[in-house]
Amino acid sequence: MDLQIFPPEEVIETTIELPLSKSMSNRALIMNALTPAAQPLPEVAQCDDTQAMETALAQWHSAAGQPFEANVGPAGTAMRFLTAFFAASPGCEVVLDGSERMRQRPIGQLVDALRQCGASVEYVEREGFPPLRIVGAQLSGGNFDIDASISSQFLSALLMVAPTMDTPLTLNLKGEIASLPYLQMTIAMMQRRGIEIEREGQTVTCQPGVYLQRADCEIERDWSAASYWYEIDALSAGWVTLTDLTLPSLQGDSALAQIFPKLGIITEIEEGNAVLNPTPEMHSRLDLDLSATPDIAQTLAVTCCMLGVPFRFSGLKSLKIKETDRIDALMRELKKLSFALEAEADGVLSWEGHRVPVREVPPIETYSDHRMAMAFAPVALYLPGIVIRDADVVSKSYPGYWDDLKRAGFTLNEVGVEAE
Repeated sequence: MDLQIFPPEEVIETTIELPLSKSMSNRALIMNALTPAAQPLPEVAQCDDTQAMETALAQWHSAAGQPFEANVGPAGTAMRFLTAFFAASPGCEVVLDGSERMRQRPIGQLVDALRQCGASVEYVEREGFPPLRIVGAQLSGGNFDIDASISSQFLSALLMVAPTMDTPLTLNLKGEIASLPYLQMTIAMMQRRGIEIEREGQTVTCQPGVYLQRADCEIERDWSAASYWYEIDALSAGWVTLTDLTLPSLQGDSALAQIFPKLGIITEIEEGNAVLNPTPEMHSRLDLDLSATPDIAQTLAVTCCMLGVPFRFSGLKSLKIKETDRIDALMRELKKLSFALEAEADGVLSWEGHRVPVREVPPIETYSDHRMAMAFAPVALYLPGIVIRDADVVSKSYPGYWDDLKRAGFTLNEVGVEAE
């Protein structure tokens, strides 16, 4: 489905209920599956990624010790977390696969670490990449080094199964920790469920233990999804209320509340809701290290370009192995809008105000990436009628995004677009 988007005719003033955090939901699902006699979670995110996790876990239950196959599609979190979960589940025998893009996303470091703990994981095709053949076993802990700069999901996957191991697991994290808030989220959620786990600097140690059923471990609204409403508010100077979105938060992307005042939007928490208000103050330039919050890079890049604010974002090394190479995708699609970005070095993206001539704006490609679709849709506020290709891709994390845009006054028309 391709969508042509037109802006509201009046100033935006809307109230939006964001989806639940898929990051917290996927962690809660794994922890719940590891909890003895666990009750079903009261509510989790309703999106493709979480559905992939739930489906694979249901297959595991139904298999009852018989070999089975599970395909998580493009869900990277599910692939990493389930690799560790199945490896730590005695009696499980599974071939775990994903989409073509997933087969290009490296998983070797996680597999190597699991093997050090006694796991039986084999590559079905290409060394270092899915699909995987996993035979579950009782794992042991240990003390070993792991490169923390590639993916925090590898660390979270290992730590969540660590309580089931025979001996303590200690990870010595080498290099800068990628997406540190996600690791902190994992640790906090484990502690809430009674697990003894501590992080001191670059070392994380988890003791063997048993997850406790906790009815009060609520899943927060998704701060990553909130980023698109910050963008919309910044480009429209309207008023947006995001219900049941509070601070402090376990989610690293709550840093939006500190970043967007530099782009003209302040956040006020009122009665458990985040109220976004425009302000005339705006920085003339934005230089940020986004290593802790790479998922908001696309939103910030598009927002800065549309507002004419030069920027330099570092810490984006992980973007090359996401649903697509997000740095390359951003450069390609923003160039269609006349903005000439530069990838200065590994993980650095910048725009110094340079623009190129554009006669007409072609459709925006999304590269099977939900965040590309959602970050570029608000461009309609400046370029009415912009077309977003493969708009259905938002179902990966925020299925109700297009309905929420309509609620805010945008007009969306489904169109047919001939391939270029």
